[in-house]
Amino acid sequence: MAFALSGAVAAATVARPGKRPPEPEPELEEPSLLGAPAPSSRLGSDPGLSDSEESVFSGLEDSGSDSTEDATASEEEGAGTSEQRSRMGRSPGQQARTPCSRTEVANVQGEDEYAEDSSDEEDIRNTVGNVPLEWYDDFPHVGYDLDGRRIYKPLRTRDELDQFLDKMDDPDYWRTVRDRMTGHSMRLTDEQVALVQRLQRGQFGDVSFDPYEPAVDFFSGDLMIHPVTNRPADKRSFIPSLVEKEKVSRMVHAIKMGWIQPRRPRDQSPNFYDLWAQEDPNAVLGRHKMHVPAPKLALPGHSESYNPPPEYLPSEEERLAWEQQEPEERKLSFLPRRFPSLRAVPAYGRFIQERFERCLDLYLCPRQRKMRVNVDPEDLIPKLPRPRDLQPFPTCQALVYRGHNDLVRCLSVSPDGQWLASGSDDGSVRLWEVATARCMRTVPMDGVVKSVAWNPHPTICLVAVAVEDTVLLLNPALGDRLVVGSTDQLLSAFTPPVEPTSQPAHWLEASQEERQGGLRLRIHHGKPVAQVAWHGRGDYLAVVLATPGHTQVLIHQLSRRRSQSPFRRSHGQVQRVAFHPTRPFLLVASQRCVRIYHLLRQELTKKLMPNCKWVSSLAVHPAGKGVSWSGGGTWRATKSPPPNLPPGDNVICGSYDSKLVWFDMDLSTKPYRVLRHHKKALRAVAFHPRYPLFASGSDDGSVIVCHGMVYNDLLQNPLLVPVKVLKGHALTRDLGVLDVAFHPTQPWVFSSGADGTLRLFT
Repeated sequence: MAFALSGAVAAATVARPGKRPPEPEPELEEPSLLGAPAPSSRLGSDPGLSDSEESVFSGLEDSGSDSTEDATASEEEGAGTSEQRSRMGRSPGQQARTPCSRTEVANVQGEDEYAEDSSDEEDIRNTVGNVPLEWYDDFPHVGYDLDGRRIYKPLRTRDELDQFLDKMDDPDYWRTVRDRMTGHSMRLTDEQVALVQRLQRGQFGDVSFDPYEPAVDFFSGDLMIHPVTNRPADKRSFIPSLVEKEKVSRMVHAIKMGWIQPRRPRDQSPNFYDLWAQEDPNAVLGRHKMHVPAPKLALPGHSESYNPPPEYLPSEEERLAWEQQEPEERKLSFLPRRFPSLRAVPAYGRFIQERFERCLDLYLCPRQRKMRVNVDPEDLIPKLPRPRDLQPFPTCQALVYRGHNDLVRCLSVSPDGQWLASGSDDGSVRLWEVATARCMRTVPMDGVVKSVAWNPHPTICLVAVAVEDTVLLLNPALGDRLVVGSTDQLLSAFTPPVEPTSQPAHWLEASQEERQGGLRLRIHHGKPVAQVAWHGRGDYLAVVLATPGHTQVLIHQLSRRRSQSPFRRSHGQVQRVAFHPTRPFLLVASQRCVRIYHLLRQELTKKLMPNCKWVSSLAVHPAGKGVSWSGGGTWRATKSPPPNLPPGDNVICGSYDSKLVWFDMDLSTKPYRVLRHHKKALRAVAFHPRYPLFASGSDDGSVIVCHGMVYNDLLQNPLLVPVKVLKGHALTRDLGVLDVAFHPTQPWVFSSGADGTLRLFT
């Protein structure tokens, strides 16, 4: 192939430019191993012209022609045939649209396949050079030819279906590749496919190369008489070197002057240092001003003696008590014993253990002098206002409401603050007059009363009572008769729908006898009810069921008598629920967290992490409905909340591990403050509707009242100050205060306890 290529190049060089080379004998085409593209795909060139002719037409001079040949070429160029003129007159696009394969040209014209190649290793049709072809991805062309004209990409309108049909129909589809320099498809010859397969197998590209041919020994292994080279030895090989003599003299002079010290044998014996010895100030340890000497062992006393006095010998009871104690609680690590002589003393059993502990104390115990910080202890105490500057708040017990025979689990105050409802384990609900502690009515129930909630709307006189699996709506008929009558009219105005829908709860009207006792509606759930909570507008009622599942929380609408389950799946056992005072939020407290849901968007808004075991109670800050902060350390009552104070952005939670957690939802989902004032589990927490007060009741029998001020300035954190501990309930069955509630208008707090009483602190 190399000889053929050189012959073709020589023929192209000797031949005159502008004349065709003589047509050789038709012979079998030898495909190029390097896969040179077809010359017909070269834009603007004639497949029948040689390299010299093509250079003339492109305006380039042939390097192998002289001036005489150039003149002859110009004459012959003017006398060219009409066919050549027509070829020169074609546009580049027309020339590019007439592709033909290299094999067809060679077969038809019978020319040499290397006649048009100027190089055997690179394609000169695209002259962009060695640049990344990704630069032309966003252009319609792929490069430039020798004349500087663009080489346009072929129109590829074939989709995957056409490619699949070609793959099925064309037997040579597997050997067809795409030339990246021109964008055209090429068919690999058998020699090229064989070359690729050899390279994939890790073999040599040349078939004729033998990697295992025998090696040629240029030198014989036999001993020869004559040497290979008979060059005479150098003179420097037997004459002393003057340079080395000068170096040795310099080293001798340096040793004499002491500049070079001879190597001395190192001492291999280890060195030991007494770390705790009293060193002189010039020593290493003496220069460390923070050095503290090791504490010395206590000298042995009479109890360590082999013949101690009789008063040091333990009695039998003391020995048994010593053996029952833990090793850390014993005053002595051994029992004193008496021996007749020192010779009779046995080996000490804990000797190695004590020596090992002594070594641990020496190198593990930190010994460093720390600079004492001169800080006044008073500066470490936070600057809190005095409790008398935060008045009013309840300070003493005013009234005791007696009448229940068992523990009082729940209580609720009417919106006007005149009446009080309480539920007890004795199966009754009692209605009290707040000012006189007089029991106005007693409503018997069929079981233990779990929860009582008075409707917060001032024009509706209803009390929701949770008894076993039923929520009872009572009209206590206390207070204004117009309000009592309008409540009955509101309930009687309901018209049932024509087609009743399936609901998770059943609404039942009370009978005539039950209506005389105050009962108006029954809501049956089929599962025990743990808590009821009203919405601020008084039309919606949230119920917590004490069963696992996604139906733990139900919401009832009083005006339409509808019930719905807002959740599709359960997130743990629900402890408490509460409505936001002004926003459409529902707070659901499980054992580990408090989730806040947006009722209109029907999505989870926030998830508060109390980090306690477990959540027992929940209360939402009313955001000062009628309270504003004057900025000078005092508060004043108003009829409307401040316009720039966001309501309900603070939440408190009580837990069974005696923690009260305050959340600032604008700040973080983690607790802003954790108060540990109680000694036992918290049962109830409550905010005051108007005053900056909150209270907590615990099983230790106390009610702790705290001052919790939320400021208008969002950059200022809430001020939490405990102001009073109220006691009065007696512990019964290890239970103390079970529920707390504030008076709606006065700084009074009510509490119900396990001793069967309710107490008012003013």
